[in-house]
Amino acid sequence: MNLLHSSSSPNTAKRTSGIHEDGVTAHKYAISRVRPLVRELLPPIGVFVLICLALEALVRGGVVESFILPPPSDVYRALTEPGTDLYTGLARTTRAALTGFTLSAFLGVGIAILLSMSIWIRRSLYPYAVFFQTVPIIAIAPMLVIWTDTQFQTVTAAACIASIFPVIASTYVGLASTDPALRDMFKLYRAGPITTLLKLRLPFALPSMFTGLRVAAGLSVIGAMVGEFVGGGGLGSVIEGARPLLRNDKVFAAVLLGSLLGLVLFLIVGIASRLTLRHWHASAASEN
Repeated sequence: MNLLHSSSSPNTAKRTSGIHEDGVTAHKYAISRVRPLVRELLPPIGVFVLICLALEALVRGGVVESFILPPPSDVYRALTEPGTDLYTGLARTTRAALTGFTLSAFLGVGIAILLSMSIWIRRSLYPYAVFFQTVPIIAIAPMLVIWTDTQFQTVTAAACIASIFPVIASTYVGLASTDPALRDMFKLYRAGPITTLLKLRLPFALPSMFTGLRVAAGLSVIGAMVGEFVGGGGLGSVIEGARPLLRNDKVFAAVLLGSLLGLVLFLIVGIASRLTLRHWHASAASEN
């Protein structure tokens, strides 16, 4: 029995040591993954808290009147008051902004590919792409109400129009910047236009494309809320209803929710960009 015990105890010790080392390794790995996230989130959160404290002190100290700038505590109460329509409006704005952003992504990439195919196509169509960027969305929003059947269609169209140009411009720049040596190599191997597009030009344009999508993510929320001022529904409608009642706290709460929505969409596109480019492009590899 003693021999059996003595012969098995080293194995048991090894297993115990292995479990302990695995646990320590897993703990260190978890810490190594959390630390970069903390370093990235702590500074902006700290600045936000300091700004809120400073604004609260300015209003409570009488430096700024509350009807001009509501204190953060009032904005918080507006966000948490029972029966508020802020979150119903946020859901509607989110739906319209996501739909408009998705449309602008697909249409923008498609138009950019079309523009890159021929100089005559680019000269004919590019000015109309610029038109969507230069005409204020608030100026054409009333026409969207006439041209569309529902509030959702109006707001979605406004979100798409506001966000499509960055996708077109960035994707086109990426497609036009394909390495000429690689193009010549594809021609040497007699690759067709579709093969060259799918295997060379589009992958080469991905970093620029994601840059445009990041910009478009925030613009889609802006376009949606502007469309809601005219078409109704969503956070824009909440702002329009609160403004005549001098509910500036509710107006600021709606603006804050819209800003957070744009930030979330921006972060989602950033995560998608990092996951897509991290193994081969320096811009994403440097963030790992």
